[in-house]
Amino acid sequence: MPPNLTDAIVTAAEMRQIEQRLFDAGLPVAALMEKVAGRIAARIQTLYPRSRYPRIGILIGPGHNGGDALVIARELHHSGYRVALWQATDKLKDLPTAHLRYADRLGIPIHRTITPLQASDLIVDGLFGFGLERAIAGNLADSIAQINAWQIPIASIDLPSGIHTDTGATMGIAVRATHTLCLGLWKRTCFQDRALAALGTTELIDFDIPPADIHAILGNPPPVRILTNTIARQHLPIPREPTTHKYRQGYLLAIGGSQRYPGSIHLTALGARASGVGMLAIATPEAVVPGLIARLPEALALSCPPTNTGAIAALPNHADLTRTTAIACGPGITLDAGPLLDVVLDLPQPLVLDADALTLLAQRDAVATLQQRRAPTVLTPHAGEFQRLFPKLPDPNGDRLAAVRAAAEVSNAIVLLKGARTAIAHPNGNTWVVPISTPALARGGSGDVLAGLLGGLVAQLPGSNLHTLSATAATWHARAGVIAAREHTELGVDAFTLTQYLTRAAMQITRDP
Repeated sequence: MPPNLTDAIVTAAEMRQIEQRLFDAGLPVAALMEKVAGRIAARIQTLYPRSRYPRIGILIGPGHNGGDALVIARELHHSGYRVALWQATDKLKDLPTAHLRYADRLGIPIHRTITPLQASDLIVDGLFGFGLERAIAGNLADSIAQINAWQIPIASIDLPSGIHTDTGATMGIAVRATHTLCLGLWKRTCFQDRALAALGTTELIDFDIPPADIHAILGNPPPVRILTNTIARQHLPIPREPTTHKYRQGYLLAIGGSQRYPGSIHLTALGARASGVGMLAIATPEAVVPGLIARLPEALALSCPPTNTGAIAALPNHADLTRTTAIACGPGITLDAGPLLDVVLDLPQPLVLDADALTLLAQRDAVATLQQRRAPTVLTPHAGEFQRLFPKLPDPNGDRLAAVRAAAEVSNAIVLLKGARTAIAHPNGNTWVVPISTPALARGGSGDVLAGLLGGLVAQLPGSNLHTLSATAATWHARAGVIAAREHTELGVDAFTLTQYLTRAAMQITRDP
């Protein structure tokens, strides 16, 4: 774990407590403001060089975020930028008031209306940082709407003004940033899907918080963290021992497909293949088997008797499941496979449930059913499946982190909530967040690939931390999407193409920090 714990994700209340510990220990507020603003000013000069962005308009709020903005204004002014300020309110705290007075002494223009800043090449948003609780309204809301309409790049200090720190909700109206420079530790809103359009590109500006102060408030390790490459690579099944053999590299049974959806299990199997699993058995209706074997000749096909609609009626009688180390079930099985799910839920192996298996599970009492499972279970829902499974829990389209943690706790299962920022929660509350993704993954079949990749990873490392294995699979999958989109654009990454980039994504995880 990095010594500065910059992978930790905090709420507004936790960040206040951490900062208060710094101030109580003797760090002056003014000193912290100078340090933070100095680092942001340096970063702005890198991102927005004066040769291309000579005119910078800076929005000044009433609190310490406004103070940070004023120090940034001073430093950029000294670096040769033509800086102009918009003072959004008459009432400023003491430190911003002092910095505003000095900005005036330096001859930096201070405006009381927003219109003069329209001539800027860049806007720096220093209205409100973390902790905003009241909705923005009135003239201030009108001014933010004006700024958003200008189509000028915007760099927000800590968070875009108007975004709730924890939930990602828009508080009346919000600045739509091009770039968000999050301060100290990642705020929860940076990983809420509904906030991403306002956040733009996000990066962390570290200001050297001592680990002891983070541990004192968050614990060690912190309960909500980004899954970094450093952690993910520790949970990849490489390098292998030179004397290993196929049965020591895991045995996955993938159950899926139907006459209606024959392609789903193909994609799941291709995801499993990329995981490097030693043995792969695929249970699918007999009509699907010929096409499957043509694409994956190394797989062991278990031809299942079909229902009248072409779904799996049952697992074949001759299937020996005793050697399997994990099971992945769900893609393409249709809602006619209810009896099959009853059998699968009773099996003793770690189980990954995806797609139709989740919808079938939701037709039962999902929470009670999962609590009775004797072996570990991983659920991989998108938001709609989540709502069907857990109708009494928070809406995953709102506070995703609260929702996924509640679901894992009540179900005693690991819950992998898919989205632009996939979150993976353990029943004990520990939660990983995958910090990358791409809209290229918003394609039918992408989730089927993830189910196979995850199943294959679990099969190879059944005694490992299943929670972190699940997050590693999600990171691996997301990185493959990002690499593929870079080469094919976001429109060119169908699910089959995605499978061709999984090996390259694994190489990147093993190589990059």
